[in-house]
Amino acid sequence: MQHSRWRFHALIFILFFSGLLLSIFRHIEYQVPWLPGESLTTWSLEARVELLAGDDPVSVRLARPTDQPGFTRINESTASPGFGVVYQNTPDRIEWTKRSATGTQTLFYRTEFLVDNAQTGSEPPAPSLPTVVWQEPYNTAAEQLLQSVHARSADPISFAQQLFLTLKQKDNPTGQNISLLKNAQPDSATLAVKLLNQAEIKAATIRALRLEDGRRRQQLVPLIRVWVSDNKSVIFDPRSGQQGLPENHIIWQSAGLPLLEVIGGENSSVNFAIIRQQESITGAVRAQHDNSHDLINFSIHSLPLEEQALFKTILLLPVGALVVCLLRILVGLRTSGTFMPVLIALAFIQTSLVTGLVGFLLIVFTGLMLRGYLSQLNLLLVARISAVIISVIAIISLFSLVSYQVGLSEGLKVTFFPMIILSWTIERMSILWEEEGTKEVMIQGGGSLLTAIIAYLAMTNEWVRHLTFNFLGMQLILLSFILALGNYTGYRLFELFRFKSMVKDKQNAN
Repeated sequence: MQHSRWRFHALIFILFFSGLLLSIFRHIEYQVPWLPGESLTTWSLEARVELLAGDDPVSVRLARPTDQPGFTRINESTASPGFGVVYQNTPDRIEWTKRSATGTQTLFYRTEFLVDNAQTGSEPPAPSLPTVVWQEPYNTAAEQLLQSVHARSADPISFAQQLFLTLKQKDNPTGQNISLLKNAQPDSATLAVKLLNQAEIKAATIRALRLEDGRRRQQLVPLIRVWVSDNKSVIFDPRSGQQGLPENHIIWQSAGLPLLEVIGGENSSVNFAIIRQQESITGAVRAQHDNSHDLINFSIHSLPLEEQALFKTILLLPVGALVVCLLRILVGLRTSGTFMPVLIALAFIQTSLVTGLVGFLLIVFTGLMLRGYLSQLNLLLVARISAVIISVIAIISLFSLVSYQVGLSEGLKVTFFPMIILSWTIERMSILWEEEGTKEVMIQGGGSLLTAIIAYLAMTNEWVRHLTFNFLGMQLILLSFILALGNYTGYRLFELFRFKSMVKDKQNAN
């Protein structure tokens, strides 16, 4: 017996902590907040490509950003009338093609990124080390500059930092060499990468977009990625020499991938627009799940919207079941039927509480009157229940028609009541009336209504609805609570009144 109790308690423990861990994992991994009403920050980025076509086949390739530390791509789209569009993943870019185009062509690419602190991204592999060739006197200037930097560094990271600082300084012993090299290569980022490669350090130019709300016609900021090993790299800002991606920047063009390639056009250009948005948790999480196919990423958000709306109500049933267990096992409240109050609470959700209460009382009272007449006919059980069901349908139809005729549109909502459950409720109450009397009918009927109201309040709580819909692990937690309540063998709250006189007699005796 003790062994079976131990296994039972172990099951409760496993269910509770499994649900808790799944919920915590979903909160951390997918940034789902614990409280409703919170919003997530998303950045809407748009690239505008313009080119002049000359009545020839046109092919345009644009680098596109992907998941990276702190950001998760949740959506992307394009506006390009008459062009074929292909999204390429290796490497990440979008390609537009058209058999014949004339004049100015404008192409749009839009993507949305969710600010996701849990996103780590993937480290790009190190490129092959290119051969660097300078003509004289540039080769001599580069060698002297690299020797000076090498003497002040200890590893590839410190070498890159010292090189950026040296290129930034104006008054230094190597100033003439720097000026000479900049004449040969005006772009400072390209010059720095070329010098790093000459020093046998793998490096490449990448480009990032500064995230600033409402900005238009922005250009990408050149950065430099330096590889410490084949699978580990560090980003530098060549303008300041600082290590790491600058704050509020997102990498658009990865290393080794040109930003824009145009075939069949000229005078091409690309600029960017940025908008910051506060998106609801539902929309952000749904978009995030649309782009995630992990086995552990099971969520209601991955279902079609119609099924999501259905499950949003179904997932509230365990909450109502827990309320019934608490009131019946701990409080000792008597109800007509075990879980009939939960179904009535679901009907209240559809109709609103006041309309549901009025409709429920009218239907049950009228049904009891008709059931009293049917009992005089001495019908068999199946026929009597069938007659009650038809009567309930007729009552609901009659109430709906009358309320519509008098202009009470709320009365139409009584059709949401479960007719079969109402029929069985009327049958049970009628039998109870005949066997136990009116008092017992009032006790169980009142207990059912009170339980339904409490379950309705719990199931319509915004926090409860948020947790049950967004964290499927909560179902395991609710199950563990219900199993634990099923093991309770103590006194119910209402049973304590039975011993009130005993307590008084004991106090008087003392």
